[in-house]
Amino acid sequence: MDKLTAAFAQFDNYNQQDPNTFTWHGESYPQEYFLAVKLYEWVLKLIPEASEELLLASRCQHIGRWEIPRNTYPDGREAYLQWRKDLAKYHAKTAADILQSLGYNEEQVARVTRIILKQKIKADAEVQTMENALCLVFLEFQYEDFYPKHDGDKVINILKKSLLKMDAAGHKFALTLTYSDKGLHYIQEALKLIGKE
Repeated sequence: MDKLTAAFAQFDNYNQQDPNTFTWHGESYPQEYFLAVKLYEWVLKLIPEASEELLLASRCQHIGRWEIPRNTYPDGREAYLQWRKDLAKYHAKTAADILQSLGYNEEQVARVTRIILKQKIKADAEVQTMENALCLVFLEFQYEDFYPKHDGDKVINILKKSLLKMDAAGHKFALTLTYSDKGLHYIQEALKLIGKE
C-alpha cells in the first residue's frame, strides 16, 4: 500500500467513527466520512491533476469534526467564529499526526496544513480550489435541506458569503447543479448582490 492510499484509509477509518449520520438517496453514512469523500471527488472534478497534498487535504479537511461540537461554545457570532477557528486547528493537527506517522516529510505536512487552514485563499490556487469544492459539497448535498429552515434574507446573505469565497470557475460548476425552483432563486439573488459590488 502506498502512502497516499494508507493516508486515505486512516482518514476514512477516523471519519467512519462519526456518530452523526448523513442520508443520501436512502443510504445512511457516517456524516464526516461521506462529506470527506465527496469533497475529494469535487477536488478531482475541479483539478484532475491535483497535487498529492491537495488530495490529502481534501480527504481530511474536517477530520474528527464531531469531537468539538458547536454546543460546547456559547451562542453568538463571535463564539461561532472561535469554534470554527479552533476546529480548523484541530483538523490540521489530527491530519498532521497521521501524515507524520506514515512518513510524509515536514514540507508535505506543512503544505497539507496550509490548505486545511485555508491560508492565502485568493492567492493560492490550491486553497482556492479547496474552497470551491467545500462550497460545492454544501450546495450539492446540504443546501436543499438547509434553506427551508431559515428566513429567505438570511439564506441569501449566507449564500452571498459562500459565493464570494469562490472564484468564477466555482460559480460555473455551482450553476450546473440541480436545485428546486426556490433554491435556485436564492442562489441567483445572491449572485446578483455580488454583481452589484
